[in-house]
Amino acid sequence: MPQTHKFKAESRRLLELMIGSIYTHKEIFLRELISNASDALDKLYYKSLTENLGLSKGDLKITLSFNKDARTLTIADNGIGMSKEELENNLGVIAESGSFKFKQEMTDVSDDDTSVIGQFGVGFYSAFMVADNVSVTSKAYGSDQAFLWASAGAEGYTIEESEKDSYGTEIVLHIKEDAEGDEFSDYLTDWKLRSLIKKYSDFIRYPIQLVVSKHTHEEDELGEISHLDINEVETLNTMVPIWKKSKAEVTEEGYNSFYKDKFRDISDPLTRIHSKTEGAATYDALLFIPEHPTYDYYTKDFAKGLELYSHGVMIAEKCADLLPDYFSFVRGLVDSEDLSLNISREMLQHDRQLKTIAKSIERSIKNELKKMQTNERARYEAFWEAFGNQIKFSLYNSFGMLKEKLADLLLFKSYKTEKPITLQEYFDAMKEGQEVIYYASGSEARIRTLPQVDAVADTGVDILLLTANVDEFVLQSLVDFDGKDFRSVQSADLDTATAEEKSDLEKASTGSKRMLTLIKNSLGGKVSEVRLSNKLKNHPVCIAARGNVSVEMEKVLSAMPQADEYSPKAEKVLEVNSKHPVFAKLKALYAADDKETIKTYAEILYAGALLIEGATLDDPSGFVDKVIGNLAAQPVAKKEEAKAPAEEEAKP
Repeated sequence: MPQTHKFKAESRRLLELMIGSIYTHKEIFLRELISNASDALDKLYYKSLTENLGLSKGDLKITLSFNKDARTLTIADNGIGMSKEELENNLGVIAESGSFKFKQEMTDVSDDDTSVIGQFGVGFYSAFMVADNVSVTSKAYGSDQAFLWASAGAEGYTIEESEKDSYGTEIVLHIKEDAEGDEFSDYLTDWKLRSLIKKYSDFIRYPIQLVVSKHTHEEDELGEISHLDINEVETLNTMVPIWKKSKAEVTEEGYNSFYKDKFRDISDPLTRIHSKTEGAATYDALLFIPEHPTYDYYTKDFAKGLELYSHGVMIAEKCADLLPDYFSFVRGLVDSEDLSLNISREMLQHDRQLKTIAKSIERSIKNELKKMQTNERARYEAFWEAFGNQIKFSLYNSFGMLKEKLADLLLFKSYKTEKPITLQEYFDAMKEGQEVIYYASGSEARIRTLPQVDAVADTGVDILLLTANVDEFVLQSLVDFDGKDFRSVQSADLDTATAEEKSDLEKASTGSKRMLTLIKNSLGGKVSEVRLSNKLKNHPVCIAARGNVSVEMEKVLSAMPQADEYSPKAEKVLEVNSKHPVFAKLKALYAADDKETIKTYAEILYAGALLIEGATLDDPSGFVDKVIGNLAAQPVAKKEEAKAPAEEEAKP
């Protein structure tokens, strides 16, 4: 009976902690064992390159098979194999890695030929998460003797001589019985093994073959049927990643098919970025900008990130550190051989290479978006319709700190052209002498009816239409663009009058000062000022706002779930058209000292101005009663009685 050895480097407690804590998901074990097998194939391939063994890369493979009745899963490779001493050193000492030593010793072969994966020596022990017994039969290349290493876990292991027809390693896992929450039997099904290979090891550069026993039947010449169990072998992995190919090797259809299959989308992507970068960090990237957001994109449940591979093995399904929040809509993957992984190979250490890759990816995405904006405007507008809010929210949430990165991506509809334009395009089309960038907030249909908009548009300048709730907040966070401040046409500070118009308005205001104060007091603090205006044309009244909170912003803030009486309010200014008949009516009422009617008029004018702005009335019923009551109180003009025909005829 073989002697049981204790693990040399660590205690039973360490092994228990490692198995229970290092790996997030039990299914990781298959990725680890296949990665180790790939390393063994790499070592033999390296040896064949340096010693001319007569082997070709096509001879090397990894084979999976399972037996449901015996509850065994077997992972075999025809790689370099291990001697008794190597089994002792590599499997008998936790955290000892033969792959890491091998990599340290390599000097004459390029990294592409020697990119071993298993550098930490703990991946093998992940097998004990799903197996209660593990045996390893291995025969080193060039040796006549095979050895069997076996262990049931932390108690220790045995090593004894064994038989094996050819070099390589065969690992047999006796899969645990199912327990509550753990369906271990799934690892003895072809569908589960296929899915795990597709998920984690699809791009291992050697074929991963699955041996599946199938039941069939044959009919002989006499018509008798015999039932047979045959083994079929199927290669499960792609081996050559699409991102490792040159752009010339991949068709548009190939990219789109890969994207839709990989990310479960029914639509082709809007665009893609396929790049290979060398330098401070070497990596391959294949990124896609989708046509539309995922169903959960604008919810708290959405998790950003790119798939991260190292040497073709998936390390993280969503590596959030590779994407800034404002580009979280991007889907794709990165494959790098420069990353420093932790011992579980599941998470990245936050090192310089990762940050370098993230910065490079950010630049690539920004450049692609700018190129699309310039050369494929319709496509860019489709992108903006889908993901523009993410860019805008990121700008606002950063308090303008991302201005240099994102401001040139913004699109707003132009009042003049009725098409989306960038801030730079607005800037380039500004009239000579124009000092500010004008905008108006609200729905497009309502903006086009605002009296203030007419006043500005008639001067020949353009106006940006801010139709999304976040838009005005974004422009306030930007402060300016290329030295030009933003100015709302709904602002109390708006001034488009000529010198002559200003003089006439000042005279009218001076003569009506007390009346305007009476109107303001009649509104009980709802407005900070009532003043005359000459920018309203045929409109009787409007509401303007003074300060940082506009009427539109007040509506947005008041609609938020956490809104209360202390939420920011707009400082409202009621502007009355000095040339409208209603102003003459107010002056007549003031001259007649009819303060009650002036108060009623003030409330009607204020409510009407709010409606023009799209604001909600506190008392719509009261407003209707006042309007109808005022109409009912108007005297009915009497018609002059028609003269009799006889009298008409009697006139000379």
